[in-house]
Amino acid sequence: MSRPAIVVVGSLNMDFVVKVQALPAPGQTVLGSDFRMIPGGKGANQACGAGRLAGSGHDIRMIGCVGYDLFADHLKASLSAAGVDISSIRSTKSAATGIATIWVEPGGQNSIVVAPGANGALDKRDAESWRTTMRNAAWVLFQLETPLDVVDTALAVARAGGAQTMLDPAPARHLPGELLRHVSLLTPNETEASILLGSPAQRIEPDRAHEMTAALLRLGVQAVVLKLGDAGCFYDDGVRAQYSRGFVVDAVDATAAGDTFNAALAVALAEKRPKAEALRFANAAAAISVTRMGAQASIPVRGEVDRFLEVHRDG
Repeated sequence: MSRPAIVVVGSLNMDFVVKVQALPAPGQTVLGSDFRMIPGGKGANQACGAGRLAGSGHDIRMIGCVGYDLFADHLKASLSAAGVDISSIRSTKSAATGIATIWVEPGGQNSIVVAPGANGALDKRDAESWRTTMRNAAWVLFQLETPLDVVDTALAVARAGGAQTMLDPAPARHLPGELLRHVSLLTPNETEASILLGSPAQRIEPDRAHEMTAALLRLGVQAVVLKLGDAGCFYDDGVRAQYSRGFVVDAVDATAAGDTFNAALAVALAEKRPKAEALRFANAAAAISVTRMGAQASIPVRGEVDRFLEVHRDG
């Protein structure tokens, strides 16, 4: 069996996306438009992104769980079309495939409710069984839409096998130090970083990003990339810190922008690109994704990102 360069452990969801003029208040009914059913789930999004953005020499594999239903078939077909190996996705009769309902405002802001379904059927025994799949991978990517004890165990297994680990701490929650010590690279956005640090969610300006990344490093992770939305991102490993400016685009839908960023960053780092180049590549991929509706439907292919960077070489 070939050993994949990038393995993604995480969720697979079918997304039900509706455009709204304004997000509903509690008890309020609003009219929506332009309903779409789009393959998603943070794990599957990152695997799809890695498949589309990777070069021809990469091997991308998805690990997760789905039910026995049509949604599962659609999700696996979407990943296969992106060049992702789906042989490590198992099926369960105990739950339906996960779903997410997503409301999107003009300008791209969204609210998301996830029903995990089969994603919640993963357990620690699954994590142990992934040891061979994750061994010697360049990077193993994680998120928090699967049970936390599974993430914890799988992180430890991946690190023991020699892989670098990337954790996208979303949905945001407090995380134990034992888990964080197995994280090579933590990639929170501003809200997730605030929750990890036990502080109110806030907008972080680039000139204050170093203060927050330093605090996140003290939690025990090896390095941090703080995602700053359209302002870009800030990298810090305790020795070197650098800011990478974002790109100005006309945003339509922010769904999966963070997943696209993580996928692109993993691909660039697996290719051993310099940090500055890897961060810029990730920013560009995320910028393209917000100009389109949906999760996996919004993720660009490698050629699109290369052309975008050529046009914006001075931006």
